[in-house]
Amino acid sequence: MAAARALAALGAALLLAAAVQASKYSREANEGLAANPKRREAGEFRVVRLNQVWEKAQRLHLSAVKLAELHSDLKIQEKDELSWKKLKAEGLDEDGEKEAKLRRNLNVIMTKYGMNGKKDSQLVDTNYIKDTTESDTLDDPRLEKLWSKAKASGKFSDEELDKLWREFKHHKEKIHEYNILLETVSRTEDIHKNVINPSEENLVKEEILHNKHRELKDKLRSINQGFERLRKVSHEGYDTTSEFEEPRVIDLWDMAKSANFTEKELESFREELKHFEAKIEKHHHYQKQLEISHQKLKHVEGTGDKDHLNRNKEKYAMLEEKTKELGYKVKKHLQDLSSRISQGLQHNEL
Repeated sequence: MAAARALAALGAALLLAAAVQASKYSREANEGLAANPKRREAGEFRVVRLNQVWEKAQRLHLSAVKLAELHSDLKIQEKDELSWKKLKAEGLDEDGEKEAKLRRNLNVIMTKYGMNGKKDSQLVDTNYIKDTTESDTLDDPRLEKLWSKAKASGKFSDEELDKLWREFKHHKEKIHEYNILLETVSRTEDIHKNVINPSEENLVKEEILHNKHRELKDKLRSINQGFERLRKVSHEGYDTTSEFEEPRVIDLWDMAKSANFTEKELESFREELKHFEAKIEKHHHYQKQLEISHQKLKHVEGTGDKDHLNRNKEKYAMLEEKTKELGYKVKKHLQDLSSRISQGLQHNEL
């Protein structure tokens, strides 16, 4: 019965691919959480499956920074899922498109932190500068070649190489998210082609597929622009007059310039991006402080000094909460900015 209903609903068709590695949605589990206040109080999140992801992550021995970053990702997912539940209750997601997108997003999160059941699938966190980079791979011959040339060129200081490496890893993550969406659309199209009798429902499916292709086109445009930027920077070095340094901000600015914004709107967006970049830099600062505090805490634990240990635990807890809070604010701001650019790009096609 459940399988038949899923195939009859468009949302289920769209999410067949995205739900392969992500945890399946459980209506009973989510409703049970709302009905049981004690369970809500005991959990970190208001959605049961997100608590399950969080608990699994705790067992994976992720770094302090990784855990804080995952927490921010799950808080964004929680916000989106709770918003979707309200829409569904009002009958505003009849085609299941928003639900399908939630599943894809959860799949991206699971993959990003190595929880999708595949070995070596964990994406490198592009929001934090690592001490070493040589153990990481870019999984793309073109990117590997550019990176090798940049390292050997002598045009970059150590700090600039760290910055460039983060841009490369950010680009790799964009490609991965594009591939997840591409797989979802491909499987949905296969199902759609097997439908013999045309119907109103199938016309809705065609419209949603059209929207998915537009989303793919936007992501591919961003990937191509990003690669051209990496190619130019790798060969010429960083432009000292460049307005932005953060990979995500540079991406947003490049896409904004291609969107249907007036000069006044574009200037306003530029100023907002400056504030956004400052917010990212503040987040980076706390991530680094959290990592230092974590290392110090491990050292103090071995000394047996309880007073010293308690003080370090308090400082660590404070930094952890601040890092989570800033991470959430950064991701929410990024989500809002990306949505505005997407709307501007869609106007270009009308």
